[in-house]
Amino acid sequence: MAITYRGERFSGYNKPKRSKKGGKKSVVLAREKGKVKMIRFGDANMKIKKNIPSRRKSFRARHGCDKEGLSKLSARYWSCKAW
Repeated sequence: MAITYRGERFSGYNKPKRSKKGGKKSVVLAREKGKVKMIRFGDANMKIKKNIPSRRKSFRARHGCDKEGLSKLSARYWSCKAW
């Protein structure tokens, strides 16, 4: 089930993929409670090094990844999920 949204093709809702344009690392077509939104997130010029526990812990603390109520329609949700 391929979805075309604003000129980009997605394999489905809530499935991140590498971005080809826009200066961001990833893009996702998010859907939550009937709302649909295209979200670009991540710095394309930065390596994340998520396999280093101290870096992962600092990132998650800095971005508030463990807080309740993160919406799928926010870049923060998808960045945290990637980590």
